[in-house]
Amino acid sequence: MILAALCPEDTAECDSALAALADQLIGQGRRAVGAVQLPQGDAATRCMDLRLLPGGRVLRISQDLGPAAQSCRLDPGALEMAVATAEAALAAAPADLLVVNRFGQQEAVGRGFAALIGTALEGGVPVIVGLSPKFHPQFVDFAGDLAEWLPADPSALMAWWARAGISA
Repeated sequence: MILAALCPEDTAECDSALAALADQLIGQGRRAVGAVQLPQGDAATRCMDLRLLPGGRVLRISQDLGPAAQSCRLDPGALEMAVATAEAALAAAPADLLVVNRFGQQEAVGRGFAALIGTALEGGVPVIVGLSPKFHPQFVDFAGDLAEWLPADPSALMAWWARAGISA
């Protein structure tokens, strides 16, 4: 299967595993496009920063609502900027992998990275998606039985990549 998903209880494990996979493939000269979520530098702000692939540019995709906020609010415009960057990268040159940091509320309603996931799969580009357990049902509705479920372990992700016949 060229679609894989990770859904650990601890989304930080997901972020770490996806980043490790992307970094390992890039280190091998492969071309990964998409985004990986960076660890929260300041837990008090609870804001989300993405490292865009390729290139490594960092983009904040949430709005800081201040110290009294219980969470950080997604900035849909910033997320769409991340998606547009990935779309442009995918169109510019062949990619070995599309990394989607998170299938979340925007993707569940057909926005965010949802269309790009379909475009990549139609073009034969493998896709790996992180999600939190909260969005597991929506992802199953989105992907059906197309996705292979993986643990949030970098070696398992590399094994999937090799099994899918991608590493040749």
